[in-house]
Amino acid sequence: MANVATTKMSSKGQVVIPEDIRKRLNLKVGSQFVVVGENDVIIFKTISQPSMEEFDKLIARARKQAKEAGLKRSDVNEAIAKTRLLK
Repeated sequence: MANVATTKMSSKGQVVIPEDIRKRLNLKVGSQFVVVGENDVIIFKTISQPSMEEFDKLIARARKQAKEAGLKRSDVNEAIAKTRLLK
């Protein structure tokens, strides 16, 4: 299968991702993307929810970095409280 295809943008700014690419990338209705545009290049990067294993690894890494930085749970709670007040 080709990695390149052509498409058009509608009057509403919608772009259709060709079917062969949607199937190959297993894109479903409601798939979300980060869109980056610069000069004449547009990149769509799918956003996917991490698996529980990936999420656990992220949390473990964040906790390790917080500990190394000397952060305490009270520091985190205080930062959250300040952020909520700004809304």
